[in-house]
Amino acid sequence: MSTLIKDLRSLLPKALRRWLVRQSRLPRIGTVDAGDLRRLKPFSTAWGNDRGTPVDRYYIEAFLAQHAPDIHGRVLEIGDDTYTVRFGGRKVEQSEVLHAAPGNPIATYVADLTDAPQLPTAAFDCMICTQTIHVINDVQAAMATIHRVLKPGGVLLATFPGISRIYRDADGQWLDYWRFTVNSARSLAERYFAPVDTQTRVYGNVLSATSFLYGLAAEELLREELDYHDELYQVTIGVRAVKQ
Repeated sequence: MSTLIKDLRSLLPKALRRWLVRQSRLPRIGTVDAGDLRRLKPFSTAWGNDRGTPVDRYYIEAFLAQHAPDIHGRVLEIGDDTYTVRFGGRKVEQSEVLHAAPGNPIATYVADLTDAPQLPTAAFDCMICTQTIHVINDVQAAMATIHRVLKPGGVLLATFPGISRIYRDADGQWLDYWRFTVNSARSLAERYFAPVDTQTRVYGNVLSATSFLYGLAAEELLREELDYHDELYQVTIGVRAVKQ
């Protein structure tokens, strides 16, 4: 009987044979066991912060680690200087912080990135802008400011959210406007940086995206599960752009 089946399969077109093989590996409709994921609320409403390292933060830090040599000289970071210190170390000569609202004691500058005359022109060797652009309505004005404040040869290291829950703060000060794909992030950067000087990187897969939406932490996945990247499931997009 098995020989007969093999003989019959050999008569089928190769593409159809491959499709049948793939289908045989999938659970039939109605037999998938959703288990703990069959729920209407996530395990964490804080992106997994209360369980460990958020999945997107794992990817952000992988991106910055890859480009750590760019973090040197005079560096500007949004919100605080955590990544400047962590990845720049002794290469950093001057660490400065931009915050949009008063009240941040470590802020060097308080300014709206879309209109920031307080920021000096052509002053910084590197700017770290992680998960920031999506809470700015006028993203083009923000990118124009970023380009202006970088020195010639200065580097922007930016990350953008792809598949993610909506950000909502307690007092409504920050509004969540945008989600990005690698194409939209690249297009935005290339309005101000030359395409040859702009690099992009996609992080995520269907498992890490699902885990992130449910609020699971990176520690709850295997390293090989986190480090497999599928462009169809973009959790985080990294952009490195050099001003020339």
